[in-house]
Amino acid sequence: MPAEVILEDLGSIDYKEAWDYQEKIFKSIVDLKIKIRRNESSELTKNHLLFCEHPHVYTLGKSGDQSHLLLSDERLEEIKATYYKINRGGDITYHGPGQLVMYPIFDLESYFFTDIHKYMRFLEEAVILTLAEYGIESGRVEGYTGVWLDGGTSNERKICAMGVKSSRWVTMHGIGFNVNTDLNYFNYIVPCGIEDKSVTSLAKELGHPVDMDEVKTKLQNHVASLFNAKYIKK
Repeated sequence: MPAEVILEDLGSIDYKEAWDYQEKIFKSIVDLKIKIRRNESSELTKNHLLFCEHPHVYTLGKSGDQSHLLLSDERLEEIKATYYKINRGGDITYHGPGQLVMYPIFDLESYFFTDIHKYMRFLEEAVILTLAEYGIESGRVEGYTGVWLDGGTSNERKICAMGVKSSRWVTMHGIGFNVNTDLNYFNYIVPCGIEDKSVTSLAKELGHPVDMDEVKTKLQNHVASLFNAKYIKK
Protein backbone atom coordinates (compact mmCIF):
# COMPACT_ATOMS: atom_id res chain seq x y z
CA MET A 1 0.00 0.00 0.00
CA PRO A 2 1.40 3.43 -0.91
CA ALA A 3 2.02 5.75 2.01
CA GLU A 4 -0.25 8.79 2.08
CA VAL A 5 1.52 12.15 1.93
CA ILE A 6 -0.22 15.50 2.39
CA LEU A 7 1.00 17.72 -0.46
CA GLU A 8 1.04 21.45 0.12
CA ASP A 9 2.33 24.33 -2.03
CA LEU A 10 3.13 27.33 0.18
CA GLY A 11 4.02 29.58 -2.76
CA SER A 12 6.46 32.40 -2.00
CA ILE A 13 6.88 32.48 1.76
CA ASP A 14 9.29 34.10 4.22
CA TYR A 15 11.94 31.61 5.36
CA LYS A 16 11.20 32.02 9.08
CA GLU A 17 7.47 31.60 8.51
CA ALA A 18 8.06 28.36 6.59
CA TRP A 19 10.55 27.18 9.21
CA ASP A 20 8.02 27.78 12.01
CA TYR A 21 5.36 25.92 10.02
CA GLN A 22 7.72 22.98 9.49
CA GLU A 23 8.60 22.93 13.19
CA LYS A 24 4.92 22.89 14.14
CA ILE A 25 4.20 19.87 11.90
CA PHE A 26 7.45 18.14 12.89
CA LYS A 27 6.76 18.55 16.63
CA SER A 28 3.18 17.30 16.28
CA ILE A 29 4.40 14.11 14.58
CA VAL A 30 7.20 13.50 17.10
CA ASP A 31 4.85 14.15 20.04
CA LEU A 32 2.26 11.77 18.61
CA LYS A 33 4.90 9.05 18.12
CA ILE A 34 5.84 9.36 21.79
CA LYS A 35 2.16 9.00 22.78
CA ILE A 36 1.74 5.98 20.51
CA ARG A 37 4.81 4.35 22.05
CA ARG A 38 3.34 4.89 25.51
CA ASN A 39 -0.01 3.45 24.35
CA GLU A 40 -1.60 6.83 24.98
CA SER A 41 -2.96 7.25 21.43
CA SER A 42 -4.28 5.09 18.60
CA GLU A 43 -4.05 7.93 16.08
CA LEU A 44 -1.75 7.48 13.07
CA THR A 45 1.02 9.90 12.19
CA LYS A 46 0.87 11.77 8.86
CA ASN A 47 3.48 12.59 6.24
CA HIS A 48 3.78 16.01 4.63
CA LEU A 49 5.54 17.33 1.54
CA LEU A 50 5.86 21.11 1.33
CA PHE A 51 6.92 23.08 -1.75
CA CYS A 52 7.77 26.77 -1.73
CA GLU A 53 10.06 29.57 -2.82
CA HIS A 54 11.71 32.02 -0.43
CA PRO A 55 12.69 35.67 -0.68
CA HIS A 56 16.50 36.09 -0.67
CA VAL A 57 17.88 34.36 2.44
CA TYR A 58 21.09 32.71 3.64
CA THR A 59 20.90 29.87 6.16
CA LEU A 60 23.74 28.33 8.16
CA GLY A 61 23.50 24.72 9.38
CA LYS A 62 24.56 23.67 12.86
CA SER A 63 27.92 22.36 11.61
CA GLY A 64 28.57 25.42 9.43
CA ASP A 65 31.19 28.16 9.61
CA GLN A 66 29.81 31.69 9.89
CA SER A 67 32.85 33.03 8.00
CA HIS A 68 31.37 31.39 4.89
CA LEU A 69 28.89 34.29 4.79
CA LEU A 70 30.90 36.98 3.03
CA LEU A 71 28.56 39.87 3.86
CA SER A 72 28.17 42.40 6.65
CA ASP A 73 24.74 43.09 8.16
CA GLU A 74 24.64 46.36 6.23
CA ARG A 75 25.40 44.64 2.93
CA LEU A 76 22.71 42.02 3.66
CA GLU A 77 20.20 44.85 3.92
CA GLU A 78 21.45 46.40 0.69
CA ILE A 79 20.84 43.22 -1.30
CA LYS A 80 17.50 42.67 0.49
CA ALA A 81 18.53 39.34 2.01
CA THR A 82 18.08 37.86 5.48
CA TYR A 83 20.25 35.39 7.42
CA TYR A 84 19.40 32.58 9.86
CA LYS A 85 21.33 30.00 11.85
CA ILE A 86 19.21 26.86 11.78
CA ASN A 87 19.05 23.28 13.08
CA ARG A 88 19.67 21.27 9.91
CA GLY A 89 22.93 19.60 8.93
CA GLY A 90 25.33 21.16 6.46
CA ASP A 91 26.99 24.54 6.07
CA ILE A 92 25.72 27.75 4.48
CA THR A 93 23.34 27.92 1.56
CA TYR A 94 21.17 30.41 -0.30
CA HIS A 95 17.45 30.35 -1.04
CA GLY A 96 15.67 32.84 -3.24
CA PRO A 97 13.14 33.47 -6.00
CA GLY A 98 13.41 30.94 -8.81
CA GLN A 99 14.74 28.21 -6.54
CA LEU A 100 12.37 25.30 -5.89
CA VAL A 101 12.46 24.36 -2.20
CA MET A 102 11.05 21.04 -1.05
CA TYR A 103 10.54 20.12 2.61
CA PRO A 104 9.52 16.48 3.25
CA ILE A 105 8.28 15.92 6.81
CA PHE A 106 8.14 12.13 6.73
CA ASP A 107 7.73 9.55 9.47
CA LEU A 108 10.35 7.23 8.00
CA GLU A 109 9.99 4.58 10.69
CA SER A 110 6.23 4.13 10.35
CA TYR A 111 5.90 4.33 6.58
CA PHE A 112 9.19 3.96 4.73
CA PHE A 113 12.54 2.73 6.16
CA THR A 114 14.96 3.56 8.98
CA ASP A 115 17.99 4.67 7.00
CA ILE A 116 18.74 8.40 6.82
CA HIS A 117 21.44 7.94 4.16
CA LYS A 118 18.99 6.03 1.94
CA TYR A 119 16.48 8.82 2.52
CA MET A 120 18.95 11.47 1.36
CA ARG A 121 19.95 9.41 -1.68
CA PHE A 122 16.24 9.09 -2.61
CA LEU A 123 15.84 12.89 -2.48
CA GLU A 124 18.90 13.30 -4.69
CA GLU A 125 17.59 10.63 -7.06
CA ALA A 126 14.27 12.48 -7.46
CA VAL A 127 16.18 15.55 -8.66
CA ILE A 128 18.47 13.48 -10.90
CA LEU A 129 15.43 11.89 -12.56
CA THR A 130 13.76 15.31 -12.96
CA LEU A 131 16.85 16.74 -14.66
CA ALA A 132 16.97 13.73 -16.97
CA GLU A 133 13.53 14.71 -18.26
CA TYR A 134 15.14 17.94 -19.49
CA GLY A 135 17.98 16.06 -21.15
CA ILE A 136 20.48 16.93 -18.42
CA GLU A 137 22.73 14.23 -17.03
CA SER A 138 23.52 14.72 -13.35
CA GLY A 139 24.67 12.70 -10.37
CA ARG A 140 26.49 12.69 -7.06
CA VAL A 141 30.01 13.65 -6.02
CA GLU A 142 31.73 11.43 -3.47
CA GLY A 143 32.01 13.09 -0.08
CA TYR A 144 29.32 15.71 -0.79
CA THR A 145 25.53 15.79 -0.65
CA GLY A 146 23.24 17.24 -3.29
CA VAL A 147 23.08 16.90 -7.06
CA TRP A 148 25.93 17.83 -9.38
CA LEU A 149 26.68 18.21 -13.07
CA ASP A 150 29.94 16.96 -14.58
CA GLY A 151 30.96 15.36 -11.28
CA GLY A 152 34.59 14.36 -11.08
CA THR A 153 35.69 16.91 -13.70
CA SER A 154 37.16 20.41 -13.51
CA ASN A 155 33.72 21.72 -14.56
CA GLU A 156 31.90 20.20 -11.56
CA ARG A 157 28.94 22.36 -10.50
CA LYS A 158 26.10 22.00 -8.03
CA ILE A 159 22.47 22.39 -9.06
CA CYS A 160 20.71 21.18 -5.89
CA ALA A 161 21.75 21.61 -2.25
CA MET A 162 20.48 19.52 0.64
CA GLY A 163 20.27 19.74 4.41
CA VAL A 164 18.05 17.64 6.66
CA LYS A 165 17.23 17.09 10.30
CA SER A 166 15.65 13.99 11.81
CA SER A 167 14.44 12.99 15.24
CA ARG A 168 12.71 9.70 16.08
CA TRP A 169 12.94 9.03 12.33
CA VAL A 170 10.86 12.10 11.51
CA THR A 171 12.48 14.42 8.94
CA MET A 172 12.40 18.13 8.21
CA HIS A 173 14.23 20.67 6.04
CA GLY A 174 15.13 19.29 2.60
CA ILE A 175 16.43 20.53 -0.74
CA GLY A 176 16.97 23.74 -2.69
CA PHE A 177 16.86 23.07 -6.44
CA ASN A 178 18.13 25.90 -8.64
CA VAL A 179 15.59 26.25 -11.42
CA ASN A 180 15.47 29.94 -12.43
CA THR A 181 17.68 31.15 -9.58
CA ASP A 182 19.71 34.38 -9.74
CA LEU A 183 23.12 32.75 -9.26
CA ASN A 184 24.79 36.08 -8.43
CA TYR A 185 23.56 35.65 -4.85
CA PHE A 186 25.90 32.68 -4.44
CA ASN A 187 28.85 35.06 -4.91
CA TYR A 188 28.26 36.34 -1.36
CA ILE A 189 28.87 32.98 0.32
CA VAL A 190 31.09 29.92 0.18
CA PRO A 191 28.24 27.60 -0.90
CA CYS A 192 27.89 24.65 1.49
CA GLY A 193 31.39 25.53 2.72
CA ILE A 194 32.92 24.28 -0.54
CA GLU A 195 35.40 26.81 -1.87
CA ASP A 196 36.52 25.29 -5.18
CA LYS A 197 33.21 24.34 -6.83
CA SER A 198 30.63 26.42 -8.67
CA VAL A 199 26.82 26.41 -8.79
CA THR A 200 24.40 26.35 -11.69
CA SER A 201 20.68 26.32 -12.45
CA LEU A 202 18.35 24.49 -14.79
CA ALA A 203 17.69 27.74 -16.68
CA LYS A 204 21.41 28.38 -17.11
CA GLU A 205 22.04 24.87 -18.41
CA LEU A 206 19.11 25.02 -20.86
CA GLY A 207 19.69 28.63 -21.88
CA HIS A 208 16.15 29.77 -21.08
CA PRO A 209 13.75 30.10 -18.10
CA VAL A 210 11.80 27.00 -17.11
CA ASP A 211 8.19 26.70 -15.98
CA MET A 212 8.40 26.21 -12.21
CA ASP A 213 5.08 24.40 -11.90
CA GLU A 214 6.20 21.92 -14.54
CA VAL A 215 9.44 21.19 -12.65
CA LYS A 216 7.49 20.88 -9.40
CA THR A 217 5.11 18.33 -10.91
CA LYS A 218 7.95 16.25 -12.31
CA LEU A 219 9.83 16.33 -9.00
CA GLN A 220 6.85 15.40 -6.84
CA ASN A 221 6.02 12.53 -9.21
CA HIS A 222 9.54 11.12 -8.85
CA VAL A 223 9.37 11.49 -5.05
CA ALA A 224 6.06 9.57 -5.05
CA SER A 225 7.54 6.81 -7.19
CA LEU A 226 10.75 6.41 -5.17
CA PHE A 227 9.00 6.45 -1.79
CA ASN A 228 5.91 4.52 -2.99
CA ALA A 229 3.69 7.38 -1.86
CA LYS A 230 0.34 8.80 -2.95
CA TYR A 231 -0.59 12.43 -2.45
CA ILE A 232 -3.47 14.06 -0.65
CA LYS A 233 -3.60 17.73 -1.64
CA LYS A 234 -4.19 20.24 1.11
